[in-house]
Formats: sequence, structure tokens, C-alpha cells
Amino acid sequence: MANRLAHSTSPYLQQHADNPVDWYEWGPEAFEEARRRDVPLLVSTGYAACHWCHVMAHESFDDPATAEQMNRDFVCVKVDREERPDVDAVHMQATAALTGHGGWPMTTFCTPDGRIFYAGTYFPPTPHPKVPSFRQLLAAIADAWGQRREEIERSGTTIAEQLGRNSVQLPEGAAAPGEERLAHAVRVLAAGEDRERGGFGDAPKFPPSVLLEFLLRHAARTGSVHAVQMVQRTLRAMASGGLYDQVAGGFARYAVDAAWVVPHFEKMLYDNALLARVYLHAWRLTRSPQFRRVALETCEWMLAELRTPQGAFASSLDADTPVPQPDGTTRAVEGATYVWTPQQLVDVLGGEDGIWTAVLTRVTEVGTFEHGTSTLQMSRDVDGGPDTQRWARIRPLLAEARAHRPQPGRDDKVVAAWNGLAIAALAEAGALLERPDLLEAARTAADFVVRVHLEETADGWLRRVSRDGAVGEPAGVLEDHGDLAEGLLALHAATGERRWFDVARRLLDAVLEHFTAPGGGFYDVAAHRADPGLLAARGPDGGRPQDPTDGATPSGWAASAGALLTMGRLTGEARYSEAAEAALGVVDALAARDPRFVGWGLAVAEALRDGPVEVAVVGAAGDPAADALHRTALAGTAPGIVVSRGEPGTTEPALLAQRPLVDGAAAAYVCRGFVCQAPTTSVEELAAAVGARLE
Repeated sequence: MANRLAHSTSPYLQQHADNPVDWYEWGPEAFEEARRRDVPLLVSTGYAACHWCHVMAHESFDDPATAEQMNRDFVCVKVDREERPDVDAVHMQATAALTGHGGWPMTTFCTPDGRIFYAGTYFPPTPHPKVPSFRQLLAAIADAWGQRREEIERSGTTIAEQLGRNSVQLPEGAAAPGEERLAHAVRVLAAGEDRERGGFGDAPKFPPSVLLEFLLRHAARTGSVHAVQMVQRTLRAMASGGLYDQVAGGFARYAVDAAWVVPHFEKMLYDNALLARVYLHAWRLTRSPQFRRVALETCEWMLAELRTPQGAFASSLDADTPVPQPDGTTRAVEGATYVWTPQQLVDVLGGEDGIWTAVLTRVTEVGTFEHGTSTLQMSRDVDGGPDTQRWARIRPLLAEARAHRPQPGRDDKVVAAWNGLAIAALAEAGALLERPDLLEAARTAADFVVRVHLEETADGWLRRVSRDGAVGEPAGVLEDHGDLAEGLLALHAATGERRWFDVARRLLDAVLEHFTAPGGGFYDVAAHRADPGLLAARGPDGGRPQDPTDGATPSGWAASAGALLTMGRLTGEARYSEAAEAALGVVDALAARDPRFVGWGLAVAEALRDGPVEVAVVGAAGDPAADALHRTALAGTAPGIVVSRGEPGTTEPALLAQRPLVDGAAAAYVCRGFVCQAPTTSVEELAAAVGARLE
């Protein structure tokens, strides 16, 4: 019989609906039951595309004896980290503090009020030399709860106090990163760059999207050849390696090796949205055909594989592929959809093309992955070289053959923040690459998220997730507001449509009212949406969680700062700009220690350092001259450039107000802080002012 997770909006939680474990979702009901029974909470956190989450589920949560032990001694709570990033962040902080590392699945044990007293990640079904079995752990925790309760209570209090002391403290008089700090960040990144293989550091390697955006903005502002070369080396390496799906487009979550050969095969919306945008921006600066192709293919992959029937975007594709077995069962196999042998290439393409493709894509008899299979890597340039047409003919044949293989599962919940990232990428790609279909996809996704996720109340509260067109319970956190506002402002810039500006302003007003911390910066959750269980986990002085550091995505702190900076320049209202600048003080302090963790904040600081440039394009709808000026403004490489387009007489945004035509012709006004140069009707003059490269 299905447990109570069967009614969840989370596909990850629904994967556990048939476990014999009596799972609860995170919420008051679970805490009340723990208090009633006087037992600890066992909190298991993961996500749908997580390979080791599936492994632990099969080994332990599907096992009746293990489930009986869990149900007897604990109240068991399943958390989708993508639905509840606030829960995940606090519990991961405790796990990292207690074990020295983190990861998923994450297993934490709490007192009935929410204080964490023990934490770990994956536990096997049988003991290993340094790791107990899961059932041994359960028995030890239950025994300690029964026999040494005071010790556990003290441990929970100590951990809560430690987490509370980790609250963000803005240095007194902190200011946004200045010229020397930004240059220092570039030097630190250069020292950690893998110049031979691209990227930063050693294996495993994650795509450093936000750091690359910072470096692109720095290069555009300062002319730093060194910064743009770092970007080019990393983008080329990732695009040529196994991290990138050479057949269908799109990037995997990370590479397990230092040379980007073997990916962890899950594909996430947020990675691909961020990477599509950074490849697009790199093309905008360098005009590399490879960067243009990869940006476009990644956008097309998002539409083909992650678009929901409602027009929004699903969260991810699974790392594993369910492969049918001879006995009628299925077995989860990593990469089964994607990898090839030389013989498989010959079977699909014929002898001559199959052998040529194996050489081109480094598919060998020994293999680069498992069991003699290989990921596809590009050994030569296919962007304008002699192999271009042949690869263009072969690629669809491989895609067709691959479509007949078993396919990975899809987590089809819609996350507001990640859809905001996708909207930004699609809107900009559609406008810059003259692909109306991508621009329309951005509009459709934005319409869905605004219509379904944004409650029609005075506060306009944002919900984080939906599925099948129905909104879920979790409230939108800071990153949802910041990333969605960023996406809507990019869509406004690309289309000139006021609706998206208005909704973005509504979201950012909510950030200022409900998320702003005293002294500058932000909390991750709104004041009246703070979770009692998380407050208890952080102790009496911890307050609401805050995290200004980037993870796989920009921190909510930095995303909100960036959107607020843009809003301030569109409206001329100091409250937005001042909040953005105040938030960047912690970025300066953190960048002094390690800029890798504040890439988006540094990118926002580059925009602030440059102004950012504001461009108002005034002209009639459909006027070719206005269209040309608008495209040129969007092609500007000035960091964080703010663009708005409207007809004469437009009053909102304020950047457009009282901007007349010039001698009856469409005109562009280039400004900083609403102090404007003389208007121009010349595409060439505008391009020079905003750093746009004309074809």
C-alpha cells in the first residue's frame, strides 16, 4: 500500500511512495508525531536524478526489515532538496560540520523540535571498514536516544549553537568589490586554472558557469585578454568533452575526471540554462562559431527534453537509465542511453561513416567509460572546418538510433528559480540569434510561472514548485524571487513588453520587504515563512538561514542583488540600487578569501563598477530602424547592460520616460545613472558605446 508520499507534488518523493517506510513530508505533522511518540526524526534528503539516492532506496528503504526498524524507532521524513532548499541547506551545513563532507542522499537525525544531533550521507546495507551499515546506525541511534538522552540533547544544542554562529556577519563599513578586489579575484582564479584541460581544480569537475560570467564581464570592462582566454579554454574543453552531449545537446551535471571525459550523466535544467547563457555571452564577445552552436544546441535541448506540456521547464533527467533484463525486471544503468562502441557506430552508420565517426568522437575498442563503451568527445573542430557538413549529416542519424534505446526518467516538477534562469537564456538567445521560437518559448514559460506560481494576493507570494500545472505547497525562497526577476527582466529587455518589468518589480519589492537583513544582505526565507524546525536547528541566536555563496546556481543573495541593480537602473529608484550595493559588501569579504564561491556576486560587482550602462531605445513597434538599434543594444558586452525599448510617450520604466524620437526617427539613449549621452540614430555609434560587435 502506498504511503502518504503518494500525494506529493515531488517526483522524488513519489519514487518512495511504495516503500514500506511510513514516510512523512517535512512539516508540522511530522514534528507533532515525533513529540507525541517521543522519538527522534530521521530525515532523508535527496533528489530525483541522484544515483546514490536510488541505490540507498533499493538497498534499505525497500527492505521490509529495515523499514520496520525505521518505523518503530523514528518518525521518518523524506525531503526533496529541490523543493525545500531551505531544509537542505541547514541540514547540509550540519552534515558538513560533523563529517567534513556533504552529498546526497543525506541522512540526519533530529530531536522532536528539530535540533540535529547526528548526520551522514549514504549508509550501506552491510558494514564497511569505516562505515556502519544503515541498520547498525539505526540501532545505535535508537539505543542512545533511550539510554543517553541528555547527551543527545546537549549534542543537538551544541550543533544548533554552532550553526547559529555561522550566520552571516557583514564587516563594518563593507563596500562592494572595487577595482583591486576584482583584479585579485581574476588572479586567484588564474592560479587555480587547469590550463591544459580547462576549468578550475582537479576531479571531479563541475561547470563553473557563474565564474565564467564574471570573467567575461571583467574582460569586457577592462579588456583583459587573460580573463577571456580562461573562459575560452574552459568553454572549449567542456564543449568538446563527454560532459557535453554531442548528439542531442545539453550538459551533464559534472565530470568525474579532470579532462571532462566521463560525466555523471544526470542533466539539470539549471546547469543548462546557465551554460546556454554563458556560451551565448562568450559568443557575443568573441564571435566563436563553436560557442554560438553550443548555446543554440543547449537551448534546443531544453525545449526538446525538458519542456512540459504547459510550456514551462522540468527539473532534470535522471543519471540512470532503466534497462530491461532477461528476467523481465529492469536495472538502473548509468549512461546506457548515451555511450557507444565502435561496432554500434558501424551498425548505425555503415562501415565508412562508422569508422570516421569513431575516430572523430574518440570511441575506441577499449572504451573511455565502462564495459568497452565510450562517451563521445570531439577530437577535431566541426565548426566551419572540413568535417562540418559530414558531422551535420551524421548527428541526426545517431540521435534517431539513440531514441530507440531506453531513456532516463525525468523529474517533471517546475521550479520557479530554475525556470527564471531558463527564461533569461532563451530570451537572450532568441533575440541575439534571431530565433523567434526561443523567444516565444521564454514568453510561454514566463506566462506559466507568473500565472501558476504567483499567488493573486496583496503580497503576490511566490510558490517554488508546481507539477502537471498544479502549484505545490513550498513557498518561494530568496533564489526563486531573484532568479525569476532576473529572467523576467531579460525577457523585458528582449521584447520591450512592460508586463515582465511589472512582475519583476513586484518580486523585488517582496525581497526588500520580507527578505532583507539588518545592515544589508538577505535572508534565504521570508520572515513569516520561516520554518520552526529550521529555526530550532540553528539555535536561539541563529535566526533565519542566510547563504551568500554560490552552489550549482547563483546564490539567492547574489541573484537578488543583480536583479535589484537592474531594477534600480530601470526605475531610477535608489532603494533598489542601494540594497544591491549593500548586499555586495559580503561578496568583497568572501572574495578576499576565495572568489570561487561568489562568482555571481563578482559578476554583479562588475556591472556596478561599469555603471551599469543603461540603454533606452525609442521607436514605433515594427520600425526596422528601431529593431536594428534594439538588436545592437542587446549585443552590447558592457557588464550587466540594462536595455529597455518602448514607443514614444512610454512612461514606464522610467528609463524610457520622456525620450523623444530624433527628427522623427528611432533613437537610442545611452546613460549611466540616468545621465545620458546625446541620443543617436546610428547603429555604429550605439555599438561603439556599448561594446557590441557588428557582423
